[in-house]
Amino acid sequence: MQLSVGFSIIMAILTIIQLVAMGFAVHLVRRTKYNAIWILCIVGFAVSLAQHIILIFSRHGYNIDNGLYITLDIVASLCIVLAVIFANRLVNYIDRLNYQRSLFNKRIMTAVLRTEERSRSNFAKELHDGMGPLLSSARLSLSALPTDNLTDEQKEILQNTRYVIDEAIRSVREISNNMSPQILMDFGLAQGIKSFISRILTLNKVDIRFATNMRKERFDSDIEVIMYRVVGELINNSLKHSGCTVISLSLSFEGGLLKLDYSDNGRGFRPKAMMDCGMGLSNIVSRIDSLNGTFDITSQKGHGMHATAIVSVTSPLEEAKKHHKNGSKRA
Repeated sequence: MQLSVGFSIIMAILTIIQLVAMGFAVHLVRRTKYNAIWILCIVGFAVSLAQHIILIFSRHGYNIDNGLYITLDIVASLCIVLAVIFANRLVNYIDRLNYQRSLFNKRIMTAVLRTEERSRSNFAKELHDGMGPLLSSARLSLSALPTDNLTDEQKEILQNTRYVIDEAIRSVREISNNMSPQILMDFGLAQGIKSFISRILTLNKVDIRFATNMRKERFDSDIEVIMYRVVGELINNSLKHSGCTVISLSLSFEGGLLKLDYSDNGRGFRPKAMMDCGMGLSNIVSRIDSLNGTFDITSQKGHGMHATAIVSVTSPLEEAKKHHKNGSKRA
């Protein structure tokens, strides 16, 4: 008697669970694309309920054909197998959708960065070719003025004016170079970073140590510009926020990989917290991600920070060598 009561309770609980699951499956049929999965689940649950009912009747002395029970078991098993197959298709569809979304986002980021750099370049060119000559002409005109009959006060005013124009010319050149560094375009990434560091050292009392195994290697312009901007962002962050006295960075190219190692001895921070509230880290991550690269950063308060960016690239020289070797083999 106790066994019969316990059996009845267990069957009742299983029936309630399956009915609730069927309800969820019916709800999901209306919300998702792959309805076949949930329909098969509903059929499977219904068949399982039928098995429970048959089992209950058999326990109460009714003669149930074993063939019916086996048939229901086969149907339930087929429903489960087909549901798993369709679920696998759903997972593959979601993976493809996520990949396409990621690819689309990278294309958007690349387009945004290219547009930004094109705007920077146009603005720098207009500033350098438009404002620069005007200031130089003003400087020459002041130099041509006779100073023999001028009073000391007038000479001082003229000298101050020349100084202001010279500073304006220097500022225009500096702004133009920061907007679109010509040395980066002409001589490549390593020389562009060296030039940027030289300008930083003239304005800040900080020890910047730069090492590289690169000489005249050139890469795609997007790669060079983005890596240059990343270095600039990291250095500016260290100077503004870390209070560091030493910055170390190395740029290496080996085996088709362009690797940047960066560290400072500043006060440190929590990278996860800073990703969402400034310091340009999210911008750096987006830039590196647009190149299908990886960016890792570690930091602790009082122990500085360390960042590594790795981008897979192939230099034009290596491409030419590979093409030449393939042509030789075919010949």
